Amino acid sequence: MIFRTLFFLVINFGALALGALLMGGSPAENEWYNSLNKAPWTPPGWVFGFAWTLIMICFSVYMARLFVEFKGKLLSQLMILFSLQFITNVLWNPLFFKWHLVLPALLVLTFLIVILVMVHLNFSGWRKFNTLLIAPYLLWLLIAFSLNFYVLLLN
Repeated sequence: MIFRTLFFLVINFGALALGALLMGGSPAENEWYNSLNKAPWTPPGWVFGFAWTLIMICFSVYMARLFVEFKGKLLSQLMILFSLQFITNVLWNPLFFKWHLVLPALLVLTFLIVILVMVHLNFSGWRKFNTLLIAPYLLWLLIAFSLNFYVLLLN
């Protein structure tokens, strides 16, 4: 379990690093982002780093638990969904911050939320501990969705 958790920590934090690299600089330095009419509930910049750190730690433990539990065809399906989660998580950053494609970024966020809900319902159900581990990721994505949607509507 410890090895799998470490494996997912490396993969998940690697996704964050790759996403940051592909977005072409931090949001604080992004002129386009700084000029946007942002939602009044947009958190301060430091919250994003704290939130993503907590999310990826919880999600890594969550995925490690699932990868211990499932074998064969179900494990293959889980690996596909995890890979899609990785790709969509990374893809949102350049879509939104670098290429300013707000609607496609919103669609990617929607797909990412659907993927995570599918993973949770198909592989974990509503087991209390697993639900607590995936909840920060899903809640943060819903906040991100609302922020992205606000930008789409009011810019």
